Amino acid sequence: MIIAGLGVVEDDKTIVAPLEIDDLKSKQDKRNHDGVQIMNTISAYLDSKDIPQEKVELIKTNFEQVFIQTDLYKEYQPGESRLKKVYITVKKDIVPFFTKQKYHLDFTGKLFNVLNDWVKVPDGDQNDVVLTPRYVCDLMVRLCQVNKNSYVWDYAAGSGGFLVASMKAMIKEANQIKDKEERDRTINSIKMKQLLGVELRPDMYSLAVLNMFLMGDGSTHILCDDSLKNYSGKYEQGDDKDDDFPADVFLLNPPYSADGKGFNFVKLALSRMKGGYAAVLIQENAGSGAGGSYSRDILDKNTLIASIKMGDIFCGRSSVQTAIYVFEVGHTHPEKKKVKFIDFTNDGYTRQSRRRSSQEVNLRDTDNAIARYSEIVDIVLDCEPDTSYYTIDNGLLITDTITTRNALKEPQKKLEKVHERIDPLRIKKTNLDSELRDKTKLLKNAKEVSEKNLLEDEITSLNKTIVELTKKINKIEPELAEAQKNYDDIFNKIGADWTYAQHKQIDTIPNKEAFESTIADYLSWKISQAIKEGVL
Repeated sequence: MIIAGLGVVEDDKTIVAPLEIDDLKSKQDKRNHDGVQIMNTISAYLDSKDIPQEKVELIKTNFEQVFIQTDLYKEYQPGESRLKKVYITVKKDIVPFFTKQKYHLDFTGKLFNVLNDWVKVPDGDQNDVVLTPRYVCDLMVRLCQVNKNSYVWDYAAGSGGFLVASMKAMIKEANQIKDKEERDRTINSIKMKQLLGVELRPDMYSLAVLNMFLMGDGSTHILCDDSLKNYSGKYEQGDDKDDDFPADVFLLNPPYSADGKGFNFVKLALSRMKGGYAAVLIQENAGSGAGGSYSRDILDKNTLIASIKMGDIFCGRSSVQTAIYVFEVGHTHPEKKKVKFIDFTNDGYTRQSRRRSSQEVNLRDTDNAIARYSEIVDIVLDCEPDTSYYTIDNGLLITDTITTRNALKEPQKKLEKVHERIDPLRIKKTNLDSELRDKTKLLKNAKEVSEKNLLEDEITSLNKTIVELTKKINKIEPELAEAQKNYDDIFNKIGADWTYAQHKQIDTIPNKEAFESTIADYLSWKISQAIKEGVL
């Protein structure tokens, strides 16, 4: 409806006339009712955009399910359909926000969340769609240092929140260019070439495209596809079609039900990048083992910069503990690299999930949230923060190394040395066991006494040798088991020690205050017991 109300105006020329309230006659004719009028205007809007026809048809199909295939065109009250009733509100109260100024926000994502609160979205509990809050998108954009020259992609785009936040930051910087031609050229490049999102679900894809329409049309490279199975990492339309998309920023909030909790998306996308940064909002335990081989493989060509333990940012929409993992792309993680581990569970916001309440009610800045978010960015980017909420002294910031494949060098050498001793013995024993079986078969079939005596002597000798070999092998096997265990323990830590809690040191030495508190509690308990027993 917003699209219908906006129309298309280019260079002060009306390409598609906005749908006016009076254009909706609330007719009951199925070929000419209000839903048809709205769809006609939407279709004209979409056809005016430079996007492939198959994408236009996909979006139209999704909209037709609402405007054509329902009975919303029927009269809500005499002379007015339900659609017209809603459109009056949209036209008067919402469309002016988009005609007077450009609002850079994930509008359709916010709408999706509002609808999820008010009505039952199909498969809402099973669809694995949890959209990233706007302020978290903005944080991740800043952590990746997105600028006017960045090329940003998202392999699970949802409603396009990360692309909206990126586009906002990129255009903000581009607007600082003084030369108008250069400024316009840069902004056009941002919208037409520098943003790419892939989304599997057609409904979410439609939201992402509409989001970018409302942002001033950065929808060119929003793709409805399977980023893991089908998408090639290339532009799929325009002058750059079939060229590699030169991504240098990757932003992602993956479906947590995916392999490696979603790290499969990360491994694939980062493998296609030559450099840059990535920020991934993901289930925290993906970095403590649940990421499986994906997290290990990611470290082979990328550097983990920071691990940020998040608070309840989804406020009831998802019960999982999340973290943001920040990577520098294209550089193997150095063995001695210090990673920043931050406990950001207190981010300054107070949240509640009251249904049908505004964001101002459900999300309130009660403890300097804006400054706290800026401090996180400064810490990760090695800048001097203006505040000190998260410091090494208060334990909310930890710098520590993580386990890499380099840590396997010594355990692997020890394991190989043990194998050098035991493997030849095992091979020799296997061969002797085979020879013993063959001799035993021959003995059973032997007819001559002399032949039997010879075979029995050979079997006795073989058994003696096998017993001696077995003793030697049994003596080495505990060493092998220990060496293998040491190797496996370190191997299993690679990509599995990325969380804040794993690096937090627990102080077991009691201080004076703890001692005094314990004594006071004990004396209080003794006195209360004495009173109960009548001693006092």
